[in-house]
Amino acid sequence: MTRQRLGLFTRLVRSDESEDSATVYRHALEQFDLAERLGYDAAWVAQHHLDPAEGGLPSPFVFLAHAAARNPRLRLGTAIVTLALEDPIRVAEDAAVLDVLSGGRLEIGVGAGGSKHAFELFDLAGTDRQQVYAEKLAVLTAALGGAPLVGERGLNPPAATLRNRLWQATFSAAGAHRAGLAGDGLLLSKAQPRDPATADATLWEIQEPLVAAYLAALPEGAAPRIGASRGVFVADDHDTAWRLAERGAARFLEQLRRNGGPEVGGTVEEALRDSFIGTPGEVVAKLSADTALRRSTDFIVQVHPVDPGHEATLRSIELIATKVAPQLGWREGMKQ
Repeated sequence: MTRQRLGLFTRLVRSDESEDSATVYRHALEQFDLAERLGYDAAWVAQHHLDPAEGGLPSPFVFLAHAAARNPRLRLGTAIVTLALEDPIRVAEDAAVLDVLSGGRLEIGVGAGGSKHAFELFDLAGTDRQQVYAEKLAVLTAALGGAPLVGERGLNPPAATLRNRLWQATFSAAGAHRAGLAGDGLLLSKAQPRDPATADATLWEIQEPLVAAYLAALPEGAAPRIGASRGVFVADDHDTAWRLAERGAARFLEQLRRNGGPEVGGTVEEALRDSFIGTPGEVVAKLSADTALRRSTDFIVQVHPVDPGHEATLRSIELIATKVAPQLGWREGMKQ
């Protein structure tokens, strides 16, 4: 595998109930600015509809176009566009325009996800999400690959090499196998659903079969692309890290309950079980045990569900780049 790239992921959520959307967006852009200065390789956003506790960005391409103008070096990614809720041709067109504007810096991640409310919003309640996703993914892939769409007319502007920067997110080995067969990248989540048989398993123990399925399915000669998203919050001292983490997780769970969001665990401990929290040394030790992360090509960090506040998030971003990632093998400016 190539050397591991370092990515920043923000969900654009409120860390304080007094924050409006303009403040949340400004904070996210300031996080991107800092990541650019510190040498992060990429910055990612997620698309969410209606569920503010999960994320406040329904239009990721609009946001990333603005970020591209501010940050001339960072690669910019969607993790994910909820493709089952979108017109795949419009996704291809928006992605192609953004890729042209950014000088070929877009990484386009897609998935079948989305909350129950989002599927109701788009009159898709009760549909087979995976089937709808598979059908739309085939259309998107063909459009990005230059296939004729109407008569002999293809995507305009052409997507150039964007087809080679498509990623699929999944919770299952079957989904990872599908991504591998297509030669796409694989996006691993910062948290993983568990059934009773795996209730005590670590995140990487659950994700190792996904990595294995993906690598086994890759066409011969295809370079693997595995993005491991991880919930990472680093502070200068242990007590501060955990005080802010527990406060943030409690607020997150309360927001989910109030908004009728998806279940992620009923206790603070469950909400944080897949997160890496502490001082730089503590976080390095925990991440070093993550075997799925070691096999990834992209290490993508996010503070959610801790969401400790803007200043603490900026400090964590700095500590990850200066104290944590270098001990895991990342170096700013290394050739890929």
